[in-house]
Amino acid sequence: MEEKNTPQEHTLTFTDRRCGTVTGVRDIHSFNETEILLETEKGKLAVKGEALHVKRLNLERGEADIEGKIKSLIYLSQNADKKEESLLKRMFR
Repeated sequence: MEEKNTPQEHTLTFTDRRCGTVTGVRDIHSFNETEILLETEKGKLAVKGEALHVKRLNLERGEADIEGKIKSLIYLSQNADKKEESLLKRMFR
């Protein structure tokens, strides 16, 4: 099966800060009850809240349904990983 390299549209649709859909999802890096880290077409997106749950994930279509008490949606800068990595390297020298 061939991978699609064409970018998908990226949208966020949430209702009452309780449930919603994210499109343009490439991958989910991590998730727990307080944070979900998604890789989207427009960068990494951190969804923070309480009792978070990934209800549905379809990476072929690039969609994820999320439910729980959503407190914040934060796009992480592309250099965040590099800064964090260098900090960790410095700590363990």
